[in-house]
Amino acid sequence: MFSPLATEISAGLSAAAGLALAAGGCAYAAMWPASQLFGSTLIAPPRPGELALTFDDGPNPVWTPRLLDLLASHDVRATFFLVGSRAQAQPALVRQIVAAGHLIGNHSWSHPNLALSSARRIGEELSRTNQILAQIAGAPPRYFRPPFGARRPEVLRAARRLGMIPVLWNAMTSDWKNPSADSIASRLTHKIDSLARRGHAANIVLHDGSHADPAANRAPSIAGAAQLIAHYQPTRRFVTVSAWR
Repeated sequence: MFSPLATEISAGLSAAAGLALAAGGCAYAAMWPASQLFGSTLIAPPRPGELALTFDDGPNPVWTPRLLDLLASHDVRATFFLVGSRAQAQPALVRQIVAAGHLIGNHSWSHPNLALSSARRIGEELSRTNQILAQIAGAPPRYFRPPFGARRPEVLRAARRLGMIPVLWNAMTSDWKNPSADSIASRLTHKIDSLARRGHAANIVLHDGSHADPAANRAPSIAGAAQLIAHYQPTRRFVTVSAWR
């Protein structure tokens, strides 16, 4: 028979284990792109013939125009998740993105970890970005991507209150710090092909800007995107995420 002390210790260990599991579950729900535990998000449908190129952290006055030239030369439409403060600084570039037929989305005002932000800040980050994008582009965005993919229930609720659909992804590599376009394209190709074998479209994340460093080099990301277009355009269809809603 267990002593009262042993029983108390066992109960304490069980409680600690339960808390650890709960914390792990919350971390998974907050950061893992595929998680739907905190609410539904748009990732990609069962359409293996479709690819969505999405670009985060712009607009950037150096790299976004080069990316737009690339996309135009191949008649490809993409989705740009814009940081509000960057959009405010580059209104003509935002209008150029829209005029070229691309889709724009809300990527917050200053790119914080919204899973760790107060409800008030979450609302301000999203609404302020919506206001500036509507002012520049003529209509508020319908899509929202949380910075770092970080979310909690209030983040998703705030997006939906503003009429936006939260969007995550299923194909990403560390293009923001990888100096090799070949490596970026190779890693993404492996993921895209794996998704296709499982019957899924690919929602691909690359970066045309940086929330932390306006002078960040995005040449490898753009060259990687060029390789993906050259590889897949003969057999796949490039879409914006709006094609999936």
